[in-house]
Amino acid sequence: MADLLTDDEIESKLPDGWDREGDEIVRTYEFDAYLDGIGFASGAGGVAEDAWHHPEMTIRWGEVEVRLTTHDAGGITDNDIGLAERLNEIYD
Repeated sequence: MADLLTDDEIESKLPDGWDREGDEIVRTYEFDAYLDGIGFASGAGGVAEDAWHHPEMTIRWGEVEVRLTTHDAGGITDNDIGLAERLNEIYD
């Protein structure tokens, strides 16, 4: 099982655009059209499956909200930070 990060570690490692909400890190990605968000969510799903770390994603018109936490560890770990970084890369 992955080790929980301390508050200071989370603060220093949190990727651009991501915020902390309790035991999760959260980012809302914005798009010009609904299908652009669907495409991103599909790509994000592939990245998550490769990492075997599955986020909660909410798709709305023009945006996809992604929430990451490591359930079996009970909070935020390096697995969450790493997947957040990879999602930022496919968004850019």
